Amino acid sequence: MTDLMDRALPPRRWLSQVTSQTLRHDTFAGFSNAAIVIPQGVAFATIAGLPPEFGLYTAMITAAMAAFWGSSMVMISGPTTAISAVVFATLQDLAAPGTARFIELALMITVLVGLIQLAAGLARLGGLVSFVSHSVMTAFTAAAAVLIATSQLPGAFGVAVEGGGNVLERLHRLVESLPATSFLSLAIAGVTLSTLLLCQRYARRLPGFLIALIAGAVLCFVLDGPASGVAMVGEIPAAFPTFAPPTNAIGDIGALIPGAMAIALVGLLEAISIGRAFAVRRKEKFDANQEMIGQGLSNAVGGVFQCYAGSGSFTRSGVNAEAGAKTPIAAILSSLFLAVMLLMFSDFIRFIPVPAMAGLILYVAWRLVDFAELRRVISSSRSETIILALTLLAGLLVELDFAIYVGVIASFAVFIYQSSHPSIRVSAPVVTASGRRKFRNADMHSIPECPQIVTIRIDGPLYFGSVEHVEHEFETMRRKRQGQNHVLFYLKGVGKIDLAGADFLIDAIRKIRAEGGTFRIIALFPPLLDSLHRFHVIEEIGEDHLHISKGDALAAAIKDIDYGICATCTKRVFLECTDLPGNSSALSRATEAAKVI
Repeated sequence: MTDLMDRALPPRRWLSQVTSQTLRHDTFAGFSNAAIVIPQGVAFATIAGLPPEFGLYTAMITAAMAAFWGSSMVMISGPTTAISAVVFATLQDLAAPGTARFIELALMITVLVGLIQLAAGLARLGGLVSFVSHSVMTAFTAAAAVLIATSQLPGAFGVAVEGGGNVLERLHRLVESLPATSFLSLAIAGVTLSTLLLCQRYARRLPGFLIALIAGAVLCFVLDGPASGVAMVGEIPAAFPTFAPPTNAIGDIGALIPGAMAIALVGLLEAISIGRAFAVRRKEKFDANQEMIGQGLSNAVGGVFQCYAGSGSFTRSGVNAEAGAKTPIAAILSSLFLAVMLLMFSDFIRFIPVPAMAGLILYVAWRLVDFAELRRVISSSRSETIILALTLLAGLLVELDFAIYVGVIASFAVFIYQSSHPSIRVSAPVVTASGRRKFRNADMHSIPECPQIVTIRIDGPLYFGSVEHVEHEFETMRRKRQGQNHVLFYLKGVGKIDLAGADFLIDAIRKIRAEGGTFRIIALFPPLLDSLHRFHVIEEIGEDHLHISKGDALAAAIKDIDYGICATCTKRVFLECTDLPGNSSALSRATEAAKVI
């Protein structure tokens, strides 16, 4: 009952931490956030193809709802670059950006996103989000950044270009329009971008976005930009969001569902990643399922109050944490401060030049690409590189929302492939630098092997999906080692086993014994041992052939080997070999001296 109440009213978990001191910190953090989100909200709404006020509405409603019902103490939600890009890419072919029809579709898809996220949170699917490869988000974000940049280049050059299409098609249309470039628009975009770069380089504590916008606007009016045809953002019709359910788009739900699922997944990945990162840094608890509920409610409710899809914002969350926020009250206060600021300064937004906005968004797009992470993935993992490449190409050459599906499918395909191909190898002892003996991969290190005993180690799951691979590798090893009929099968990385895996072991035991050999299993993990008993593997092999260490298994196996072969063997692979001239008295001494590591 307590758990249910905590999920219905999450503030029960943190309200006891609120004091006059935390309120002072939260108030300062909330005000700092409200100051930086005005230019960001306008910029992100522009990326999404929506009028600027919708980005500000989203920064208000989504932030407060997600803070109240979410799990993070400092994360602030609202409009983000990646989701804005997906909203634009999903809806651009259904309606012209900025039109009433486009706005209606954007609000409806936001409601759908919220319902999908809410359902996932109530179903406690938070753990499944972790299965999506990090490379998917890295590539998806890079593709979104390129799409964002190409969509803003026409505004920076001051040319009218038809929207829609993939990145190559957009660039082709832009090149064709370059003869009509407005150099005044280009100068405004350049000054805005340069100002922002300088602020970020030398004065990061200042509101660089706001200063850059002011610089671009001042240049525009000094050079009489509006009279020269420079496009302006325009007026914001209302300072506050109103209740406006997107009822006219109910008939479009079927067409919007695929895009809504992609946006929901991207939003959850962003929010959970950011929430966990700050929770670890601050040594706080984080509940992914509760955060999914918070994100779902924020979007479902926001969609009927003129908000488009939002998620956790790393920029705003970072500012919140750096400003000293202690509880989610900081995010709620930032929404209140933003409302007050809009009431006082909304008239000034109409003086913002479109090229200045384009300059800001080009910077956002550049910062969105994690070049270091791209290099790390490409240099460290072939499978992750494939996932990254497929996701990136789908985002650049097809559609951005389709890219997330390609990445998710590729991630699961790689996961299934890897789980169905566990490592299985022959190991043999070597002397380390410290003088101790350890088992190493015999084939990789060309280590001599005992002509009678073979130690086979499997790292990974032994289940129906991997049995075929394990059986093939096992038979290959057996063909190469005809005389090594005493098998020590080390289930090192096998956490559990299913009926198919147990059937493989039983079949292998019977084959080895039919050839006159012995089969011993080395296993220590209690749940694995329970499975071996439940599936009758121990019944087949016998308790005396189940061991908890290689040393015990080897000491037992030595009793069954042919000492005539030992008498002529020159390899002397094991420590015990020095006491095995081939007679029974040596056997007893070898058994007492077994010290395999």
